[in-house]
Amino acid sequence: MIESKTFVDAARARGFGLWTGVPCSYLTPFLNSVIADRSLAYVPASNEGEAVAIAVGSHIGGRRAVAMFQNSGLGNAVSPLTSLAHTHRVPVLLIVSRRGDPEGAADEPQHELMGRITTDMLDVIGVKWELFPTEATEVEAALERAAAHMDKAGLPYALVMRKGSVKSSPPPEIPAGKPLAQIQTSRPVEARTLKRDYLAALQSAATDRDIIVSTTGYTSRELYALGDKPNQLYVVGAMGCVSSVGLGLALARPDVRVTVLDGDGSALMRLGGLPAIAYQRPANLLHIVLDNGMHESTGGQFTVTSSVDLVAIAAACGYPKSTRVTTPEDLVGVFKGPRDALTFVAAAVAPGVPDDLPRPSVTPPQVTQRLREHLARLERS
Repeated sequence: MIESKTFVDAARARGFGLWTGVPCSYLTPFLNSVIADRSLAYVPASNEGEAVAIAVGSHIGGRRAVAMFQNSGLGNAVSPLTSLAHTHRVPVLLIVSRRGDPEGAADEPQHELMGRITTDMLDVIGVKWELFPTEATEVEAALERAAAHMDKAGLPYALVMRKGSVKSSPPPEIPAGKPLAQIQTSRPVEARTLKRDYLAALQSAATDRDIIVSTTGYTSRELYALGDKPNQLYVVGAMGCVSSVGLGLALARPDVRVTVLDGDGSALMRLGGLPAIAYQRPANLLHIVLDNGMHESTGGQFTVTSSVDLVAIAAACGYPKSTRVTTPEDLVGVFKGPRDALTFVAAAVAPGVPDDLPRPSVTPPQVTQRLREHLARLERS
């Protein structure tokens, strides 16, 4: 059994500055230590997949991150682990508790199956793992192996924590609540503008310090077709996670302006990401949902946004600013305006995409590395 501070300090020395995750009783000592440590950033996630996506965004921005969650939530993390971190070759350090450990004490019945298959599941999805260290003398070597694998393979590495691995620690102070913006209803309106017109207007208005992170499907393909640029990150997998990637990136790089181009189906899929983003409130983040009321890239099946007020939801979650636009000019006005507060925009989009829409010829790892280099150049300048 080790002190949580022993591991946290060793991880900090290796550049792990952002911690995110979903609580588990086995992880309580870590959560308490990290939350209490003002030199570290802790981002509470609404679900395990969101935690992985936040960590991915942070790593792209240049700050190594740790995602922590219970093995029962590993299923929630499979999509971003396999189609985001693996596809884009972004390493994340995972700490996965093992409830229902077949070699451990009896546990709740809902953990029995996942307890048996946790390490098998990590093997299947290509995540290298080892048991979490239980002796102080083992910590440095475990982190060395993890870092070496992540640096060489560009892939996540998991430390599987058994019960009793870490000594208990006192609970941190509960942070004060944050005031909500005044909620004004803003129901959907008839959309007359095509997505490509919005995207073209944003591209024209963007500078080198504007980082555009676009969701999977036609949005990324249309953005690429209009002009492939080093400040654009096409998140081609992990539907619903683009806003969490943007959050991690915005927190890691407060010196740049991060714009997330989300879709209505994507936003609805992981709507729990909005409260986590709103709680952090990075002023340099603009979250745009291009709402055409359908899953267009999969055949035009409708979404339920015709009966949902996304603007009011964002405000209720804690976004300081939230609004609806119906023209590219209005969207550019928000985009070019001062980034003095986290902002949410729902843009009414008419269905329709160009014929023979190309797929990016650059691979996801190339796009990701290109953005890293672009961010490094900005930092040097």
